[in-house]
Amino acid sequence: MKDGRNLTLVMDFYELTMSQCYYKEHREEEAIFDLFYRKNPDDGGFCIAAGLEQAIEYIRDFHVSKGDIEYLRSLHLFEEDFLEYLSTVRFTGDLWAVPEGTPIFPNEPVLRVKAKLIEAQLVETALLLAINHQTLIATKARRIVQAAEGRAVMEFGARRAHSFDAAIYGARAAYIVGCAGTATTFAGEQFQIPVLGTMAHSFVQSFDTEYEAFLNYAKTYPEHCTLLIDTYSTLGSGIENAIKVAKDYLEPNGYRLQGVRIDSGDMAYLSKRVRKKLDEANMNDCKIVVSNSLDEYVIESLIHQQGAKIDSFGVGENLICSRTSPVFGGVYKMVAIKEGEEWVPKIKISDNLEKVTNPGWKDLYRIYDRESQKAVADLMCLHQETIDPNQDLTIYHPMSKWKYKVFPAGSYEFKDLLIKVFEDGKQIYTSPSITQIRAYCLEQQETLWDELKRFAYPQEYYVDLSGSLFDLKQDLLEAHLKKRKARQAFLEASIE
Repeated sequence: MKDGRNLTLVMDFYELTMSQCYYKEHREEEAIFDLFYRKNPDDGGFCIAAGLEQAIEYIRDFHVSKGDIEYLRSLHLFEEDFLEYLSTVRFTGDLWAVPEGTPIFPNEPVLRVKAKLIEAQLVETALLLAINHQTLIATKARRIVQAAEGRAVMEFGARRAHSFDAAIYGARAAYIVGCAGTATTFAGEQFQIPVLGTMAHSFVQSFDTEYEAFLNYAKTYPEHCTLLIDTYSTLGSGIENAIKVAKDYLEPNGYRLQGVRIDSGDMAYLSKRVRKKLDEANMNDCKIVVSNSLDEYVIESLIHQQGAKIDSFGVGENLICSRTSPVFGGVYKMVAIKEGEEWVPKIKISDNLEKVTNPGWKDLYRIYDRESQKAVADLMCLHQETIDPNQDLTIYHPMSKWKYKVFPAGSYEFKDLLIKVFEDGKQIYTSPSITQIRAYCLEQQETLWDELKRFAYPQEYYVDLSGSLFDLKQDLLEAHLKKRKARQAFLEASIE
């Protein structure tokens, strides 16, 4: 989306303070950073990658403007030669990413940057922002679409979104995973998403009677007439007036009432009573739309436990804010740095095991069962490694080598998940259209076992390491432990 803003300084301030230190030390070496996340929102089985197109736009347009330089100069923290450098800096590195719409799993690289240290550091915040937000909303929307079981889901959460951009890009992410459309008109214009909407309670209230409001709307939109029937009383007046308008005006003029919407009350009870009244009026084709604080759990309950007669759902705040799990924990960590001609692996070590990173320049492959064509594991391996499907493939748990799985030769296929997007600062990948991303997303979900899609206690998916990567990780951990022990011994000897 082009809106005239230069978003280059959408970065944490420490990206700049660190970069000045690198600059003063003439740190020209390249580094590799992985962008990944550690935990699925809502304790789900997987996420859906989204936001790459906006990340690409940021990288492609990266430049520090004269106004930005003046602002940074006014902070009296940056030296003139560094500011001069910033005024000319561009992204000149390489970037790989998992395509939008791909199911992804914790701890695997969703995006990889290989660039000069300063360049890789400066783009950190914006890349996380682009990927974190849309991946979060896409993941939540996918769950809601799944719960609806083929019934249309309309996204209309703009008024509850956290900002203009959150509403616009949230609508984009929701459409990618299968929402029928959005109520956010700007998103429809920018991304060619179907826009949907009828009336608010204020429209009904603005007329002397509910019937008059419905008749006015029917005359204005006879081919697309859906009426909001709960402004006063869904059963007491709303459905009766909707049917009356259908019989008095729409049907005599060759039209049909397309739908009625319920925005309050007991959705299951009301939908069943409304369905009965519509059917009795020979309006079996009139759809029932419901809204009002819906999410995947409410929708699932309405359909399976309460037998609601609902044809489509309008979902707002719980989707656009991912209300039950509002933060996507994507992180951006250095995994290698170039010293001379050699790539030296780096690892982040923590007392929390889940925060120990997987080091080195890695590739990411998805392994498929050849017979079922279902995804069975994702494999991280060192960049120089190759996979031979004619040989047995052994993968290892990231922290426990005794936990491994063997895929016999000939039983599996594989796909490289990381595609190259930028090479030497030039974009070499063309973003697909949103309809292509949507189709790809739905296709990729079909490669997952149903057990992964459960809302409660989904099956854990293998995201494992090659033997060489596992050994490298353990070697780095052991080397760190030896250094720590030696340091402790030195301190103890000094005290004595």
